[in-house]
Amino acid sequence: MDLLSLLGFILGIGFIIVSILLGEAPDGSTVLMPEQLQGFFDLPSIMIVLGGTIAALMISFPLKSFAKIPKHLKIIFAPKKYNPQSYIEQIVFFAKEARINGLLALEDKLNNTQDKFLKSSLLLVVDSVEPEKVKALLNKELEYLEERHAQDMAFYNKASEYAPAFGMTGTLIGLINLLANMSDTEALAKNMSVSLVTTFYGVILANLIFKPIANKLKVRHEEEYLCKMIISEGVQAIQDGDNPTFIQEKLTRLLPSYSLKGELKNTGK
Repeated sequence: MDLLSLLGFILGIGFIIVSILLGEAPDGSTVLMPEQLQGFFDLPSIMIVLGGTIAALMISFPLKSFAKIPKHLKIIFAPKKYNPQSYIEQIVFFAKEARINGLLALEDKLNNTQDKFLKSSLLLVVDSVEPEKVKALLNKELEYLEERHAQDMAFYNKASEYAPAFGMTGTLIGLINLLANMSDTEALAKNMSVSLVTTFYGVILANLIFKPIANKLKVRHEEEYLCKMIISEGVQAIQDGDNPTFIQEKLTRLLPSYSLKGELKNTGK
């Protein structure tokens, strides 16, 4: 469970609700006033912003994009752990095994490998597939991964653009109705509420839900992409017969600078 994502969402909603509830008592003290929440709930505003955003997404994206939402939420709140250093250690182990016992010896060792991409990539080498074809296949896999994840992130980035836009649409509707009913005091207050609350809903949806989801998916993508790139480079190095120590050094340099600092600290260098 990614507690940071969950805590951030709870705190974001919590701070907004508390700020709405805070009011000044007759004696000048600050107190919580639950009745103030009523002014921030407006069904027509919800229909305009949420309904409009969903409708625009339906026009913009295929049904499969909506079907992926539960999967994306799982990736955000209960992600698969990617440990680049663990992949480097596995690659170095397979490199040593191939150097001592030959590439065919890797087949038995792969039975205990959990990562499907690592297993399928090394099997290409074991099956004596030409290095150029192996490189092309692995690069294609990385390109497909990037393209697929970019489409997923685009779904939420577009939603973050649509929500404020429909918030402004609601504001315009409220202002039009307001100007059309200037003599009706009750309608005046109601239309003013709609015109302001819709903008509020659009901003909250964009900046507390859609944009954070898109950004977190980007972070998860970078974690997975790094590990698959390590696998790709490592498998090709094994096929080329590179020295295991050289492979380890080469793959370690793919890690971000903060990871390298952590590794040096752990090794006492």
